[in-house]
Amino acid sequence: MSANWHVIIPLIIFTILVFAIGFWSNRKLSSSKSFLSDYFLGGRELGGLVLAMTMVATYGSASSFLGGPGAAYSIGLGWVLLAMTQVATGYFVLLILGKKFAIVTRRFKAITLVDFLKERYKSHTVVILSAFSIIIFLFSAMAAQWVGGAYLIQLLTGLSYSSALFIFTITVVIYVVIGGFRAVALTDTLQGIVMFFGTLILLIAVIIAGGGLENIFADLISENPNLVSPYGQDGQLTPAYVSSFWILVGVGVVALPQVAVRAMSYRDSKSMHRALIISTIVVGFIMLNMHLIGVFARPIMPGIEIADQVIPLIALDVLPGWLAGIVLAAPLAAMMSTLDSLLLLVSSSVVKDIYINYIKPKAPASHVKKVSLGVTSVIGIVAFLMALNPPELLIYLNLFAFGGLEAAFVWPLVLGLYWKYANAEGAIASMIVGIGSYIVIHFYNEANETLLGVHTVTIPVVLSLFFFVGVSLLFKKEAYKF
Repeated sequence: MSANWHVIIPLIIFTILVFAIGFWSNRKLSSSKSFLSDYFLGGRELGGLVLAMTMVATYGSASSFLGGPGAAYSIGLGWVLLAMTQVATGYFVLLILGKKFAIVTRRFKAITLVDFLKERYKSHTVVILSAFSIIIFLFSAMAAQWVGGAYLIQLLTGLSYSSALFIFTITVVIYVVIGGFRAVALTDTLQGIVMFFGTLILLIAVIIAGGGLENIFADLISENPNLVSPYGQDGQLTPAYVSSFWILVGVGVVALPQVAVRAMSYRDSKSMHRALIISTIVVGFIMLNMHLIGVFARPIMPGIEIADQVIPLIALDVLPGWLAGIVLAAPLAAMMSTLDSLLLLVSSSVVKDIYINYIKPKAPASHVKKVSLGVTSVIGIVAFLMALNPPELLIYLNLFAFGGLEAAFVWPLVLGLYWKYANAEGAIASMIVGIGSYIVIHFYNEANETLLGVHTVTIPVVLSLFFFVGVSLLFKKEAYKF
């Protein structure tokens, strides 16, 4: 496929805007008195709109904009129903963590989620387990974003996959290294707005191209009635599986470090309350649009071999070139915004949670800055190498990372915040059991039928709760004073 400059030019303009924000943020970063707080949390200055959009854009990823619609294209409307469990994501995060998490982390002077766990449990083991969990599982999530960005650029430019991957990697790494968290949050706001309007435009165009909703549904039913049922094309979406998915993409999202850190970074209570409302509305709107597009594209463009490419392919088919370029900035924005957050999170785990805590605790600010920028760059390069051989469906790589992080962190975070008898022994047991059982069940489900018919994360989350409470009570200590 040759390059389509009508499509590419809007994406180039969008990228220039992103870099401009990165350079502006770098000027603020250079004058900051606290590099770590500013680089990894934006100085805790996020207002309501920026907080909402950075949560939406961080959570909306290659999984949501390529993998999710790809799964909907393959499975049908049942996957749309499944995806809509994500509507409550921002609400749960800010409702459960909200004010208390912000107050406690400020008192602890915590920069990262692991900082909070370190001060709450006073355990080196908890810190090491947490940091390595973030590094290992988030590399999987980063690889999914790298692959999605490369797919999109490859389709638009006609470049080879490896060349497209290289361009995408360089773009993201440079502006994250330059601007830190403030650049991430501000570009997330821009990207969230693009995603909101881009998905609406594309959905309308797809419905028109399909001859209207009545005609699209008739075509889907004539191909396979299960495509419009809650159970999926092959009946794979059972009630138990769909219900258990709530843990993975609904309630459990509170434990994702890249999302939880947003609850540390807002300016005041008013900003948090505004973000709670905005993020819930925007997530619901975007997720519904994107996944409906995936299903509705099936009768218009049947037989797409790589389902993850359905969004760029349908956009190029039903929209004028210049408008397709603007609309396709939405999935590119989603991947960039998730990727920049993951890069910063993994970097902060290496620099703040391991290097400063255990290798060079008295490092001067200038040295910390150099190490932070260097580590962020190296992590980007490693994730690039991991993405050179992409999986068949990005969504499963992303959801694997989500489940692993939730199994590791949900109870140490939530019970550590609200239960006065939570202790280090309980947290360690919970993390080991959660991560261990998750990995074992994941590989079991890969080779066999799904255990008990529920999503992989369900049993590990239940087991980790049991062990957290049981071991904490077994080694019961004086009640923790918040």
